[in-house]
Amino acid sequence: MAHYLVRASAIRERLPELEDELRRDAFVGLEPFGREVSRVLADARVQEDGAATWEEEDYCRPPLAQERAAVLDAYFEAIEVEPVERGNGWGRIEALPRLFPGLPS
Repeated sequence: MAHYLVRASAIRERLPELEDELRRDAFVGLEPFGREVSRVLADARVQEDGAATWEEEDYCRPPLAQERAAVLDAYFEAIEVEPVERGNGWGRIEALPRLFPGLPS
């Protein structure tokens, strides 16, 4: 299993829709990644330059291929991934403000 620190430019006008979808658990049923992508997006952070960031576990080659096709590309652009050890990505970004502070983490 691989873990990645993800950095992406949010499509700002689509963020309210994404927050609503996360609140409704709209992606949870997507196999095999729905629960994971829902969890990490609900806890995503915002970097100083406005980019969204989160750590995600993924098995695809290229990384996040299924997640991008089903969810991420509709809400984010310029998605970059950096391999990290499990938990190290969250450790690097945990002090940043949450992208969706109204959602439970």
